[in-house]
Amino acid sequence: PRPSDPYRRSSDLSEGSKTLGFEVAEQLGWQLPDHIVAPVASGSLYTKIYKGFQEFVKVGLVEDKAVRFSGAQAEGCSPVAQAFKEGRDFITPVKPNTIAKSIAIGNPADGIYALEVARKTNGNIESVTDTEIIEGMKLLAETEGIFTETAGGTTIAVLKKLVEAGKIDPEETTVAYITGNGLKTQEAVQGYIGEPLTIDAKLDSFERAWERAQTLERLDWEQVLV
Repeated sequence: PRPSDPYRRSSDLSEGSKTLGFEVAEQLGWQLPDHIVAPVASGSLYTKIYKGFQEFVKVGLVEDKAVRFSGAQAEGCSPVAQAFKEGRDFITPVKPNTIAKSIAIGNPADGIYALEVARKTNGNIESVTDTEIIEGMKLLAETEGIFTETAGGTTIAVLKKLVEAGKIDPEETTVAYITGNGLKTQEAVQGYIGEPLTIDAKLDSFERAWERAQTLERLDWEQVLV
């Protein structure tokens, strides 16, 4: 294990995910958010964020407050979301079929604990289609300049879905956990973005490409420079 990896320094690897909660509390000025949305694979990361918040409260670093926990799954592998929607307290394993490979765990070990956290915090566990995941990746890239992998696209798509359903107040402090870089899952979006454009090393060549990019809804890169 790389010594620079805080997750793997933990004697129990899953405990390292608590640092995701620690970091958010610190970045918010030693306060907890109103709502978080995080991807759910095995359920360990999601539940350990909750544990991290609780430990900070216990030692007095932040004031206790009701943080709602919502989880994000791909529709093609959503055993926890299905159990949540159906009101079950057990997980029925599924066979994964989604582009979101990093969170495609059909029989999640901590799934029942993820259900428990979502329910006791008045949160949700929602699923989205692969198309919605791609749109989530695109939305994050366009609005924040962040190229996320498919797990992050799942998180953003679920965040959008919950806001539109009135389950997240746009005025509350909501943290969306983006847990991976888009370079890990380039194959998932290659069919949507086309081939990279090569332009001449001249300012006017760039300016022409940029101008066309602003006016075309779906850019055909091969015809940008004419």
